[in-house]
Amino acid sequence: SLALRRLVLHLPRETHRRARLRAYPRLISRMVDIASPLRLPCGVVLPNRLAKAAMTEALADDLGRATPELASLYAQWSDGGSGLLVTGNVQVDRRYVERPGNVCIDGAQDDAARARLAAWARAAKGTGAAAVIAQISHAGRQSNGMVNMAPVGPGDVAMTEMPSGFFGAPHAMTAAEVEEVVARFAHAAKVCAECGFDGVQLHAAHGYLLSSFLNPRANNRASLFGEGDPYHAGELTRRARPLMDAVRAVRAACGPAFCISVKLNSADFQEGGLTADEAREVALALQREGVDLLELTGGNYESGIYFDETSANPASLAEKRQSAGKRESTRLREAYFLEYAVGIRAALDAAAPPTLPLLVTGGWRTARAMRAALASGDCDVIGLGRPLCGDPRGAAKLLDGTLSA
Repeated sequence: SLALRRLVLHLPRETHRRARLRAYPRLISRMVDIASPLRLPCGVVLPNRLAKAAMTEALADDLGRATPELASLYAQWSDGGSGLLVTGNVQVDRRYVERPGNVCIDGAQDDAARARLAAWARAAKGTGAAAVIAQISHAGRQSNGMVNMAPVGPGDVAMTEMPSGFFGAPHAMTAAEVEEVVARFAHAAKVCAECGFDGVQLHAAHGYLLSSFLNPRANNRASLFGEGDPYHAGELTRRARPLMDAVRAVRAACGPAFCISVKLNSADFQEGGLTADEAREVALALQREGVDLLELTGGNYESGIYFDETSANPASLAEKRQSAGKRESTRLREAYFLEYAVGIRAALDAAAPPTLPLLVTGGWRTARAMRAALASGDCDVIGLGRPLCGDPRGAAKLLDGTLSA
């Protein structure tokens, strides 16, 4: 099949036969459609393959607590038919947020805060079988300047080519500060588990803190702290250590039945940033750590994500992505990151045993393309964002066939 040929072409010659033997049963048994259920490695079952992807809501109250407005919004999405709902940014440190209005789980949560989180989770689950996971994050050097003009990051590299006054110059985190952030991720995840969420998604994409450690352009720790620093950019394993430590800490805090997802850039799409080859290595490491679901995306504020979200200067964004090696034809077609998922899928399938499902978000516009990607094995879950803002019941309509594009 085309999918099998694609898989084999991505592998060294000596692994071709082994990969073919392992992949063949998976391919011939893959009668997968958008309505097919999926059991994640942790045991959480998604009733179908459509996910409401994370989108920032900015609906928290002034104390960073979940609100009835958030619960109402997610009740609508739950009724809309998606098998998985991923929340927008839930910050692990209220000092460093993506924007005002982020929910924050920072320190001990009193009964009122926990009740609000629990109401949010109940609303998202609704009366159906949808799973809900909270995206937990630390904005790092991309912390919103309206809240904090003294952010932190892996190094002291300031944001470039961004609007003046939107982002402050970051302070390079000490090793102790990195360890504290890891503990914050574990704490936030445990609170989510106690409040009824099925899991969490660690946001390691789009240039936020965990993502920026992976990015050599932002991570200049070797020049600041020396070659002995455990997180410096000289080695991918060191750059990935904060993410891996956070995954392990969350698992230790929440147990094997709690879903751990990671949102990872398939590449940073900027010269000198995280490459597609490096992203594959990180994905393999996450599979070895027992992550339950990997969402693939790409880019950061400097390479265009910020302008994409604000619809400013799209021509410049296209030029940046093209110059960084992302073909313009790929950007404009459906499923922006699917071709990168194919390479990561091949690498994961070549490992023994392949266990990590892939969620691909961005650009999906037709049921035909979604079904083809699932049937081929290129991905396991389809992430939908803006389409479900325009029509919160879009997933249900895709499932019953009343909507195809």
